[in-house]
Amino acid sequence: MNLAEVMTKSAERFGERIALKLDDAELNYAFLDEGSARVAGMLHEKGFKVGDRVGIMLPNVPHFAVIYYGVLRAGGVVVPMNPLLKGREVAFYLRDPGAKILFAWHGFEEAARAGAQEEGAELVLVKPGEFEQLVIAAEPRHEVVDRAPDDTAVILYTSGTTGTPKGAELTHSNLLENVRVSRGLFETHEDDIMLGALPLFHSFGQTCALNCTMASGGTLSLIARFDPAKALGIIQRDKVTVFEGVPTMFAAMLNVPNRDEFDVSTLRVCASGGAAMPVEVMRGFEEAFGCKVLEGYGLSETSPVASFNHPHKERKPGSIGTPIDGVEMRVVGDDGQEVEQGEVGEIAIRGHNVMKGYWKRDDATAEAIRDGWFHTGDMAKVDEEGYFFIVDRKKDMIIRGGYNVYPREIEEVLYEHPAVREAAVIGVPHDDLGEEVGAAVALKEGQSAEPDELKAFVKERVAAYKYPRHVWLVDELPKGPTGKILKREIEAPAKQGASS
Repeated sequence: MNLAEVMTKSAERFGERIALKLDDAELNYAFLDEGSARVAGMLHEKGFKVGDRVGIMLPNVPHFAVIYYGVLRAGGVVVPMNPLLKGREVAFYLRDPGAKILFAWHGFEEAARAGAQEEGAELVLVKPGEFEQLVIAAEPRHEVVDRAPDDTAVILYTSGTTGTPKGAELTHSNLLENVRVSRGLFETHEDDIMLGALPLFHSFGQTCALNCTMASGGTLSLIARFDPAKALGIIQRDKVTVFEGVPTMFAAMLNVPNRDEFDVSTLRVCASGGAAMPVEVMRGFEEAFGCKVLEGYGLSETSPVASFNHPHKERKPGSIGTPIDGVEMRVVGDDGQEVEQGEVGEIAIRGHNVMKGYWKRDDATAEAIRDGWFHTGDMAKVDEEGYFFIVDRKKDMIIRGGYNVYPREIEEVLYEHPAVREAAVIGVPHDDLGEEVGAAVALKEGQSAEPDELKAFVKERVAAYKYPRHVWLVDELPKGPTGKILKREIEAPAKQGASS
């Protein structure tokens, strides 16, 4: 098997169909197939061998797919990289997996060149017009190298909140099974137009957007950098049927002032993942855009999809649904034993989606995968019908005077306030209690609210030990490449007065 076959098989059936588009640029399946074959040929001319790792540092442009499938069909391992990485970070992403070739977008040449030079890797600059000439000059290799199911296809590096990032080794089998399940979840087919708003270097964007669309023979309409008004414009222009995003994307589109001017009636299904979707945002989005939102859950280490709200079953707002086909999930205590139904514990996952392990990190692999179960670090509970509800990240939990406070619960309440656009709840150091509850809040445009007002709003709705004693207003909350709010980068103001 080979993950590249999600594209090559569709190219055989739908050669003239548009596979990818970015604004006015369009690439059909036949050109994508031929381009990737020539990238495979280019790699061999550079001394590439089956199993070699190749870095790809590109934004959401069609070139990403051409190179991605070129590396895979040649039997290589793709190492996707955030194009915003700095030189020293690029060097790490090449050094750790031993990648000797890096394809990088011309707009990020400085950092890419610095990292490649430090590691003695060859830099192939991807500049529209010039790169196409390189591809055309290469001798095509149309064969798709056969790989074993357990061979690594992609090494996805985790965000590295503690220490250096770890490379999750995802196999051809991991990713092909996840594509199969995703196609069933979103019921994708060759007539679908999917909005490519998720970064392709991220697991959600790769599996659920790129590979799922290519396997279906549909069209992926890319947006190079997410902008909510532009996203609505593309949905209208291209008659998009499937939209997948992280919660902040949904919230941003919901808050576009002239959103009613866009015709988004072609949307059939929307999928949310990457972070917990606030219930108020989901309700507001469905009401405003008339589209069902399915929320799911997964991690880089699970290819990424692990559970979802299924299209033809009951959907529970606030829930990440039930495990996908072929995957088991349970909630366990610190001793690794399953907790009572309704109690909070850590999610453990077993199935075809779980990574082979962390690249050359046997210690970290042994810590994460115990007795065949991958321990996620996410806290959740399960209801009587088997639906999972994320409570919070284990490391984000606040312990205030011995009481556990789960930030997500407090964030849900803050989102109910009509003036709140985004909210993040974090622990603030406290001499007596250990931690105090703090909340950073961004308001909707044209709305106003004082910290004391927000504090009182939450106090009325939760137990006394849970409400935030410190509330401060910010223009924007820090976000990662997918738009996920980065709590580790939020700092409480130095002086915390009575009203913050």
